[in-house]
Amino acid sequence: MQTVRQLLADKDKNKQVVVYVQPDATVFHALQIMAEHDIGAVLVMDGDRVEGIFSERDYARRIVLRGKTSTGTQVRESMSSPVLTVDPEKTVEECMALMTNKRIRHLPVVSEGRMIGLLSIGDLVKATIAEQKQMIDQLVTYIQTA
Repeated sequence: MQTVRQLLADKDKNKQVVVYVQPDATVFHALQIMAEHDIGAVLVMDGDRVEGIFSERDYARRIVLRGKTSTGTQVRESMSSPVLTVDPEKTVEECMALMTNKRIRHLPVVSEGRMIGLLSIGDLVKATIAEQKQMIDQLVTYIQTA
């Protein structure tokens, strides 16, 4: 089973950039950043420390439904916190189970107290499908040569 470290190494270089905002940024600014990068969530970081994560779901539930404005609200008021993180030696399978059980879509990867990447549920599904395809191909080859 592939580890998070291997998955991050295989990830498209353009998708390895971790997009973040500071806690005092406005929700509007966070939404602009998310739209610019075509992503559904941004990390909220204070220096090297992950403070939270702000997602489209947070916007819908904590801003829109509460009648707040995106220009008048700081991200720290509406972000999800604390954030679950994983070690790069965890397997894709372990991360998938964690994300499924906790009903989250993004998982920061932290090594020695430093953020080294961010995984989405899509990253994990893609890796799982690739691994299953490889196994099927190996089984087909085995059966054909047996």
